Amino acid sequence: MQLEKIINITGKIKVLTGLHIGAGDAALEIGGLDQPIIKHPLTGEPYIPGSSLKGKLRSLLELRYNKFAKNGNPCQCSTCLICCVFGVSGAEKNKQSIGPTRILVRDAYMTENWHQQFQRGELPMEIKYENVINRITGTAENPRPLERVPAGVEFDFNISVRLFEGDKEDDMLGLVKQGLALLQLDALGGCGSRGCGQIKFCNVHINEQEITEEDFQQALEKNISIDLA
Repeated sequence: MQLEKIINITGKIKVLTGLHIGAGDAALEIGGLDQPIIKHPLTGEPYIPGSSLKGKLRSLLELRYNKFAKNGNPCQCSTCLICCVFGVSGAEKNKQSIGPTRILVRDAYMTENWHQQFQRGELPMEIKYENVINRITGTAENPRPLERVPAGVEFDFNISVRLFEGDKEDDMLGLVKQGLALLQLDALGGCGSRGCGQIKFCNVHINEQEITEEDFQQALEKNISIDLA
């Protein structure tokens, strides 16, 4: 397959409600938080892993087009546009029919302004306590501290879309824009049903072309043909 072009999508992710992307149990320390967020191992700064962003985009699009596997795993049919853009497991026999993964989603780090505030110690992370409510007594039980990136913080994001010979550029870019639009209506990271992770994409450009809120709305309304067969 011949690579014809690489399209770059850039912009900012603005946190509207506290963002929690968990670091996992391996990060737990004695006396530490039950649910810490992921941080850069050298700087200690919070960031958004590309895998978290890519996975959420994919899962929302799979729900949109009824491609969500009942076992919770990603679609691996190798015959739809979602598999083509986001990739399939190397164990799938039909992988060669769709070629390499088209989308590359990089880790998103804090914008320079917020990076400087963090370095100066002016950006503490938010600790939100969550409780289980006893349905009979109405009292809170078992409080657990949840670490979150506070609302207002912005991250720079960068996505590349590789187009190979025979790819339908409009459909692939339309699918990615639709995924971004869906994510603004859903949540990024964990605990989204409890108020965390509402985000907004700002100053988005595909190469040099600005993508507006109207463009996102139009992407939501568009029904893309995802069948490659």
